[in-house]
Amino acid sequence: MRRQLPFIAGGEGKLRHVGSPTEWTEALLAQPPDISETFLREVDENLRRDQLRDFFKKHGNLMIAGVVVFLVASGGFIWWKQHDVQRSEAQVEQLAGVYKDIGAGNSAQAPQQLDELSKSSSKSIRASAQFARAALALQQNDVKLATGTYKTMAADSSLPKPYRDAALIRQTSLEFDQIQPQEVIARLEPLAKPGEPWFGTAGEMTAVALMKQGKRREAGQLFAAIAADKGVPDTIRARAVQAAGSLGVDASAAFQPQAQ
Repeated sequence: MRRQLPFIAGGEGKLRHVGSPTEWTEALLAQPPDISETFLREVDENLRRDQLRDFFKKHGNLMIAGVVVFLVASGGFIWWKQHDVQRSEAQVEQLAGVYKDIGAGNSAQAPQQLDELSKSSSKSIRASAQFARAALALQQNDVKLATGTYKTMAADSSLPKPYRDAALIRQTSLEFDQIQPQEVIARLEPLAKPGEPWFGTAGEMTAVALMKQGKRREAGQLFAAIAADKGVPDTIRARAVQAAGSLGVDASAAFQPQAQ
């Protein structure tokens, strides 16, 4: 009995019967190879591995150099920060020593020491040294130097706002009698508002400047606002009540001294 030869897949998925071994062999060889998914995955993984190996061969030295540079930079930054902290601690001790010498009446070397500390990279140390330098200048009747120091601080945008505001208050108080009332009002306008930390002092100077301009009503109202602000020290509020009363504004009801 003649053995039945298998069917071979034809074009477009159709089956085609072959009649002889030769035809069967030719038809089998004509079929596309059966490439499995696992085989494709292995080829893809090998290709990726070869690409990664080639990439490291080509760029490995650059990557290692980059890592080294990063580590060196990081180490340098950490060292610099630690060095800066140690230097700041030494400057704090030096500043405390200057204060102690000034308090003991030994201020001969203080100006030079404070001038040096005024160049500190630490904002708080720099500002503290500048305030001390200005105070020492006033103690020595050098109003010009003190005023100039406060002016420099007030204009130094690198200092925190509380330092700059305090310097502006000091500068204005020293220049109050030499500048026009309108300049006082414009300069202190951001600080002479209820709720501001310097409202009491800035408000007082602004109110007096208003009086110089003949604006008694506005001055009285500002004194009354100062008296009513519980954030203002009681000594300033008490003065504000009296000043407001002299201008025809009764602010006594708004002032209740805080219990000690």
